[in-house]
Amino acid sequence: MTADSRASLDEIRDFHAKMMAVASNSSDERLEQAFRLIRREAFMGPGPWQIRVSASYLETPSADPAYLYQNVLVALDKSKGINNGEPFLHAAFLGAVAPKPGEIVIHIGTGTGYYTAILSTLVTPGGHVHAVEIDEALADRTRNNLASFDGVSVICADATALELPQADLIYVNAGVVAPPISWLQALRPGGRIILPWQANEKVGLAVVITRESRGFDARILMSAYFIPCIGASDPVNSAKTPNGGEARSIQSVWLTQDRAPDETAIAIYRDLWFSNRGVAV
Repeated sequence: MTADSRASLDEIRDFHAKMMAVASNSSDERLEQAFRLIRREAFMGPGPWQIRVSASYLETPSADPAYLYQNVLVALDKSKGINNGEPFLHAAFLGAVAPKPGEIVIHIGTGTGYYTAILSTLVTPGGHVHAVEIDEALADRTRNNLASFDGVSVICADATALELPQADLIYVNAGVVAPPISWLQALRPGGRIILPWQANEKVGLAVVITRESRGFDARILMSAYFIPCIGASDPVNSAKTPNGGEARSIQSVWLTQDRAPDETAIAIYRDLWFSNRGVAV
């Protein structure tokens, strides 16, 4: 292959966006457009970059952005194990929760704002993204990276202790043992929350929770492991912990104040519990 026949960076970005559209399992053409529009290298800091491979990091040979348009974790803070997440996984997340123009989104765990920017693009026009990042340095980077975006606000705070605004979508980028009830209560009717549920060391599942008229519907999307969410990852609050098979059977989430745990409970926490029976039953 000659140098002239190699793909250009624009061609690489275009193919990456097409891959994300397929990975999303969605027919929404705006997802491909969003991944094409938002340039990953603008959020990763100067290269070369550290790519997570298994339990180690490997430095890219150069600062060529082409290295970023793969399904790889990119270090944001190597010392803390904080990375920009795998694009295929986030494409699947986005396809599952289907952000729409005009919606209000809360993004918990923004990193440096790459997926925040994609969320912002998907809820434009008329929408707003409240970006919450507990790490001050990362929050500053997010704020700088998103300075030119309309409809985005960035706050450095602990999302588990924060009074959240009403939202159509809460997009969580940190592993939780159990979501704070304030997150569920912030959902508008029909609102969705997607989070990595890490009930124990062997269970790591992405869960989509939807606020229905009779309660909170829940479904498993895929396996997913993230760094722990500060304030929501303490297993001491678990009165009952599921095994892998039980965890995959969840169909609903209930606030204990609304309904006490019953024989359908497969996971019980201080303020809420997960059931293997749907909300309509």
